[in-house]
Amino acid sequence: MASLFLSAAHKSSGKTTLSIGLCEALKQRGLRVQPFKKGPDYIDPIWLGMAAGNPCYNLDFFVAGRQETIDDYCHRGRDADICIIEGNKGLYDGLDLDGSNSNAALAKAIASPVILVIDVRGTMRGIAPLLIGYQVFDEEVNIAGVIANMAGGSRHESKLRAAVEEYTDIPFLGALQNDPALLALSERHLGLIPGYEDPDAMRRIAAIGDAVRGNVDLDRLLELSLQAAPLAAASSPLQQKPEFRDLRIGIARDRAFGFYYPGDLDAFTQAGARLVPIDTIRDRRLPAIDGLFIGGGFPERHAAELAANADLRAAIRNAIEAGLPTYAECGGMMYLSRSLSWNGLTHDMVGVLPAQTLMHEKPQGRGYVKLDEIDGQHPWMSRGQSAQTLCAHEFHYSSLQGLPADSRFAYRMQRGSGIGQQQDGLVYRNLLASYTHLRNTAANPWVKRFLQFVQTNRLACASGIANAL
Repeated sequence: MASLFLSAAHKSSGKTTLSIGLCEALKQRGLRVQPFKKGPDYIDPIWLGMAAGNPCYNLDFFVAGRQETIDDYCHRGRDADICIIEGNKGLYDGLDLDGSNSNAALAKAIASPVILVIDVRGTMRGIAPLLIGYQVFDEEVNIAGVIANMAGGSRHESKLRAAVEEYTDIPFLGALQNDPALLALSERHLGLIPGYEDPDAMRRIAAIGDAVRGNVDLDRLLELSLQAAPLAAASSPLQQKPEFRDLRIGIARDRAFGFYYPGDLDAFTQAGARLVPIDTIRDRRLPAIDGLFIGGGFPERHAAELAANADLRAAIRNAIEAGLPTYAECGGMMYLSRSLSWNGLTHDMVGVLPAQTLMHEKPQGRGYVKLDEIDGQHPWMSRGQSAQTLCAHEFHYSSLQGLPADSRFAYRMQRGSGIGQQQDGLVYRNLLASYTHLRNTAANPWVKRFLQFVQTNRLACASGIANAL
């Protein structure tokens, strides 16, 4: 498969901007572009998916394992004209010192040529030894080209090009000028604003695409993408049998909640379940559903609107009290708490969890987590099933305050922060709520487990839930 892996010397070098612009520019050429993002992330993939016109999938050795990640890449990209992979952090940065979880390791595993995006502010001739060092550090990595970002003008660009062409054999593919008004995407405490929250998103994407098209050698990039070595999956795609055709799962999808992995949503539909969208800001009642999934997002940004929708908050609270199987991650858990406090303001939330959510200025938990399921506590564990150790991730600026001492938890943390006291996965009736974000994998097929739980409780709770709805 033709592919390009966009990486950098360090984070905040402009990878996301270049990746978005490249997806848009190539799509405008009539190519089917399949975007990917290295590591755990929701926001960049939303923008990349909007730019490419196809969902962006995550590639993550820690969560999915090496071979499953390679296989998933092969399956997702097999019908594309070109795959665009955006790295995270720097090319050689990763979880471990040996680089086994680095961008370079992933680029080698999927046999993709690397395009380095270099923030060149304050740099001219010095770009050459930087590139040479990156080449020498791991000669198995195919550094196929370089794009300068934040160049100071045409004269600066010409000096950069001359240095790269004189001292290296790496193609210089162009430069984006230091023009924040054109290229900068609005940022907030967790990074970029999700595309679904930005009413001007498509205009921004188009402007970035125009900048890339006018300043980067797309023809040469397409030639370089063909350097990707042949790659074949070792196994068939991870599929769910359509055994849950009669289940309707409500899913919160609106300005407040939108952090969902496309692969997980695919798993719901492959299993036969119907995903029923719910707007927590505008909808006044719950539709007829058998289960509820509230993912992450930025409920604190929309707390006043969420609080104003008292009818839906009451409907959700009553349904969960009646036994509606529910799964809530991070922002979803915040929404289900009693209240949410941020910037000196406190707003009422659903109130089914006996705690208050407090926002902080600094992260309270970030990065990869490893958790052990607790026997007898995790609601999705079927009879005879052994507890598992799960690899996942978290990223939250909030904490839960005032939880009762007898609260039940589904997970014991080996790594990470969770809710606190080495615990995560708050359990109440048929609700599981956590700061941990799960991803559906062969080792952790959480979608199927959740659907089985919904199906098991469907008849037992049907009358109470129907009355609540």
